[in-house]
Amino acid sequence: MSDTKGRWYSLRVISGKERKIKERIELEIERSKWSEVVTQVLVPSEKVYKIRNGKKVILERNILPGYILIEAIPDKFSPDMVSGIANIPNVIHFLGKNNPIPMQESEANRMLGKVDESQDIGESMIEPFLVGESVKITDGPFNGFVGDVKEVNEEKKKLKVIVKIFGRGTEVELNFMQVEKQS
Repeated sequence: MSDTKGRWYSLRVISGKERKIKERIELEIERSKWSEVVTQVLVPSEKVYKIRNGKKVILERNILPGYILIEAIPDKFSPDMVSGIANIPNVIHFLGKNNPIPMQESEANRMLGKVDESQDIGESMIEPFLVGESVKITDGPFNGFVGDVKEVNEEKKKLKVIVKIFGRGTEVELNFMQVEKQS
């Protein structure tokens, strides 16, 4: 039975250089006309954000540092292609070295699902607010006040913060953008 459906292979690379290596691999695929066989090259990442100076900063964080996923059609994934990709600078080797082992479909789907989910739900916060931690209010009528987080609502991106006003604790509801972590 011929396997014409792409399977995912994991490629070990130098950590921190995944994006650059992905570009090199894509250039090699194009140059060598392998695009019918090697169908996708992916750096598994998710969108995350942190709040910096009251502004939301979106970052892309690698889910699997040091790995790139490559989708290829197993029957046609020739040793020349394998060595062509493996010999690109900063590539260490395929899982299975010269005879790459395709990932289990469930494992590949889990990785890809994490990447897709991250595209759908927007971003998750890289440094979440924690109940009990102190935050400084950077916007609104309580600007400049420091309070303690009483409740965190991740879905609505809101916090309930207890602020001391005239010696009494007052509960204030704020969104994530109106506060920053105390350093």
